[in-house]
Amino acid sequence: MPALSVPALASLRPAIRAAGSRARLSGRPAPVAPKLRGPLSEHIVDCAVYVDGFRLPGRWTHDAALAEVRRRDDGFVWIGLHEPDGDQITGIADAFGLHELAVEDAVHAHQRPKLERYDDTLFMVLKTVCYLGPAGQRPAEPTAAHEIVETGEIMAFVGRDFVVTVRHGNHSGLHDVRRRLEADPEQLALGPAAVLHAVADRVVDTYLDVTEAIEDDIDGMEAEVFSPRSTMDAEQIYVMKREVLELRRAVQPLVGPVRKLAEGYSALVPHEVRSYFRDVDDHLTTVAERVGGFNELLTTLVDAVLAKITMRQNGDVRKITAYAAMISVPTMVAGLYGMNFTHMPELEWRYGYPLVLAVIATLCLTLFRVFRRNQWL
Repeated sequence: MPALSVPALASLRPAIRAAGSRARLSGRPAPVAPKLRGPLSEHIVDCAVYVDGFRLPGRWTHDAALAEVRRRDDGFVWIGLHEPDGDQITGIADAFGLHELAVEDAVHAHQRPKLERYDDTLFMVLKTVCYLGPAGQRPAEPTAAHEIVETGEIMAFVGRDFVVTVRHGNHSGLHDVRRRLEADPEQLALGPAAVLHAVADRVVDTYLDVTEAIEDDIDGMEAEVFSPRSTMDAEQIYVMKREVLELRRAVQPLVGPVRKLAEGYSALVPHEVRSYFRDVDDHLTTVAERVGGFNELLTTLVDAVLAKITMRQNGDVRKITAYAAMISVPTMVAGLYGMNFTHMPELEWRYGYPLVLAVIATLCLTLFRVFRRNQWL
């Protein structure tokens, strides 16, 4: 029997399902559907067809999935990719008509959050973040060589009948997002824009979680800095400030793109989905304000630590000066009586030596009390 092509196999699926139903009713074994040729690449996490909010059964290649959707003139395709290279994404880009500049950005990553429109396709870049808290790999006291916030990226291509998501990083999985959407057919029936909203909402919710964790760390740092016997140094605060700036670079540039989607930037985002993007915009604005506050507070803490160091050094200098002043008294007297003059006062007196020691002790004690009263000691 000659091998069937992928589109031909896709077109046979309804007939095969109908034959299987007739076979079950008659008691005969159902015919087996031939498998699609061309297994999914290791970089394709999932490829699915959704019609009326429900996922069609079967394992799809991107060509077969797109052919099925366009044959039905209904539904959309959602393909998830993880760190593909140029050769691996070329076939998908050709099939879905993705712009070569956007494809290049998706392959090389390290992009700033943005939203671009290429003909009838939207291309959106989102920065993902992951907090490496006590349950993660970071030590209790971070050093300059260790990250507290790990970043990744998600790129999304959105068309009339497809969504292609490209992930970079190991913490930015979208399996939970896909599963949650599949459990809500009414939301999924809104089309590719609903998937874009779910991805953006997941990313912004992660921002909220990370900011809450960072806020707890900063509160602990603040309490430590202003404690009487603080051991906090400026390096620890600087590490946290650097990570907050990394989070700010992920959050701040995303405010504009999300607001555009909420205000009707493209016809690919229907009115029903725009209200959901407004909710994401509100959450993102909250995150941006909190991150800005973190940056200012950490700057204040750095100044406070430096001021405490300066005060501590001044106190040390005053103590050294006070002790030097007290030591100078016996030094001066010993130096005076160490001179080899014949006629020195009280040289022949029996109680001269005890008297000199008493005078030295009295002067030192007087200086000690003066310095203690002035809080130099």
